[in-house]
Amino acid sequence: MEPAPSLRHDVEPTPERLAEASEVFGLLSDRTRLHLLWVLARQDADVTTLADTVGASRTSVSQHLAKLRLAGLVEAHREGRRVRYTLVGGHLRRLLLEALGHADHVVTGEPHHV
Repeated sequence: MEPAPSLRHDVEPTPERLAEASEVFGLLSDRTRLHLLWVLARQDADVTTLADTVGASRTSVSQHLAKLRLAGLVEAHREGRRVRYTLVGGHLRRLLLEALGHADHVVTGEPHHV
């Protein structure tokens, strides 16, 4: 049985898929958002923890999280008075880790993997 078209990544991407991927890369192009997503790739966190970790104000972090939520990259879960944020999906987690792995090679000068 052939996989569903959405699960086949060896086919030419549709304009809709290219647009969606472009949106994701656009959101990842901001250092603070990239840092927030990296933190969330490791663990769920609330705004205060995220702000402390990335060195940004709670207001700034909240605005970035709102954009990430609207794009469907993070989800918010209420726990009493607190809201914890979660990264959505393994694809995004792997994309982040690959991008940062690539950056490690560029920064350190270590040869790239084949």
